[in-house]
Amino acid sequence: MKWGMLLFLLLPILGHMYVFWRIWQILPLGGWYKAALISCLLMGLISLVVIFTAGLDRWPLPLARIIYEAGTSWLFILLYLFMLFALLDLGRLTHLVKPSFLQSSATGSLTVALLISAIFLYGNINYQHKVRRHITIDSEGKVKNPVKVVLLSDLHLGYHNTREDLQKWVRIVNNEQADAVLIAGDIIDISLRPLLEEDMAEVFRQIKAPVYACLGNHEYYAGTAGGQDFFKEANIQLLRDSHAVWGDLCIIGRDDRTNRSRQSIRKLTKNIDPQKFSILLDHQPYHLEQAEHANVDFQFSGHTHHGQVWPISWITEAIYEKAWGKHQRGKTHYYVTSGMGIWGGKFRIGTHSEYVVATIE
Repeated sequence: MKWGMLLFLLLPILGHMYVFWRIWQILPLGGWYKAALISCLLMGLISLVVIFTAGLDRWPLPLARIIYEAGTSWLFILLYLFMLFALLDLGRLTHLVKPSFLQSSATGSLTVALLISAIFLYGNINYQHKVRRHITIDSEGKVKNPVKVVLLSDLHLGYHNTREDLQKWVRIVNNEQADAVLIAGDIIDISLRPLLEEDMAEVFRQIKAPVYACLGNHEYYAGTAGGQDFFKEANIQLLRDSHAVWGDLCIIGRDDRTNRSRQSIRKLTKNIDPQKFSILLDHQPYHLEQAEHANVDFQFSGHTHHGQVWPISWITEAIYEKAWGKHQRGKTHYYVTSGMGIWGGKFRIGTHSEYVVATIE
């Protein structure tokens, strides 16, 4: 455990050292100009440290947003700078890239700057576009008339996803004219404060369908007690190791695995009507076999973001049985969503932000 934590702390430090060293070498500028540029880049790192140590709630909201965006965006930019410089170094070692391209080179500097700018401009535009996924689930006669449900997860409302963003998403949801809306956790990002100051509960009340939700790990980061009051004000029925019956559906909300005392799926389904179509909301898609063994009809999860940016998507695919998309085990159907919102910098590279429209018939 100690070695794992040491590696976790060491890798970003080594990454910064490598990237800053490469930037220093490639820039065709004097030492003071290089130092000034690297000092500016260091503000991203300092912002990140502020987020995870001092927090943002003490800062004025506009400034807190700048700190959040600067720090979390820098994390992704650092990753891509590291990969780009590593690729160029590999090219230099294999004689595909001239050493002069990486030494006091205007051409090299401009190339790196343009590539990184293009990648993250695309990533932001791609994030703003929400993809509509439609799935059809056979209830095997449990649902008398077809039911249309909008499935959301990982809104991460807060310092970066604002009231304005939520209003856009609510319009998308209402345009579907769904019978119900189900949210699989992480409605709140890291703090409840921006949601309260911008009265986002009022925006949620504009949804023209009953809304059910379970908790995610980020609700615990933000404080579950205050979060529950917010959900009540927003007309969101929060299901914490409990269920609600709505028409032919039995909606089960499992508490997040952050709560080590949460109930098992088998216990949660013990007293539900087997004639109802059961939908399990479980934020983190671990141990999918548990829903199958408990005879759940459909499980909806989020959490993975499908990695958010490539190649982190490869890591999530290695960790989870299903990191994104439709899945089935026995008679149990699953959908793991990449999420409507996002954590950190607003970039989607190699993945998409999405909402799911499920027709249960």
